[in-house]
Amino acid sequence: MWFKNLIVYRLSTPIELSEDELETRLEEFAYRPCTSQEKSKYGWSKPMGKHGQSLLHVTDGNILLCAKKEDKMLPASVVKEALDEKVELIENETSRPVKKKEKDALKEEIEHSLLPRAFSRLGTTFAYIAPKMGLIIVDASSHNKAEDLLALLRKSIGSLAVLPMQSKSLVEQTMTSWLSDEIPTHPFELLEEAELKSPLENGAIIRCKNQDLICDELKAHIENGMFAVKVGMQYAESLTFILNEDLTIKRVKFTDVVLEQKDDQDKEDKAACFDADFAIMAGEFEQFIPALLDVLGGEERTSAE
Repeated sequence: MWFKNLIVYRLSTPIELSEDELETRLEEFAYRPCTSQEKSKYGWSKPMGKHGQSLLHVTDGNILLCAKKEDKMLPASVVKEALDEKVELIENETSRPVKKKEKDALKEEIEHSLLPRAFSRLGTTFAYIAPKMGLIIVDASSHNKAEDLLALLRKSIGSLAVLPMQSKSLVEQTMTSWLSDEIPTHPFELLEEAELKSPLENGAIIRCKNQDLICDELKAHIENGMFAVKVGMQYAESLTFILNEDLTIKRVKFTDVVLEQKDDQDKEDKAACFDADFAIMAGEFEQFIPALLDVLGGEERTSAE
């Protein structure tokens, strides 16, 4: 449940539904397994899995959600082999080439025949609504995954006005300045990982790991026009992360200082442990996200349609 990636969205208007009302709306779009002829399914799942009964989990006013996706796996090579065999048979029997439109229909027919025997790939995406902060925070490695979850939420509750969180200053400019002449202010510090990119089309990319980022070599690259698109950082004694130029946050890792708070939990009570973990994580993000925006020059507020 501990989030590893953060894509943060600003709510233009609050979600004014009670917990019971929201639960009812989510239930209508709950995940149900694919039937034998369905290629994929996407819907809400219980955040606590077998240890929970609800499609949402609320702690300190924060509302945790989980979207589940099922995709039937049909290897392209298997479909192609079956299609080639079918096309060859028809061409031999009719002494004429099979047209593209016929091939497309045959391919669809073959896929339907194979679907009942296909394996399923399951995946989940977690997010939570933070009403006090006016944010939705999605644990996703790509904007597509995050937008899929938001689209499902919008469909479930009728409307959802959100925009990706934005800073007043360009993130790439701020990160570049950190590497060239101005380190980030406390409680942030640079780690030993970064990526620099040339602004030219098909330009050079430099990736650094286990490298002191305040060095003459990187400064020389920046003076030659390169800019930072990723920087490894630590926030206070709480977490480490990779900050990207689009303000997405990857590879979030909580420090032992934070994780030690779990030591007093009753490990046998899975529900209580889950609740406590969520409370700890959300509490850390409540401090971290405003602090990050502050070090980036503040938040740029715009309204969603």
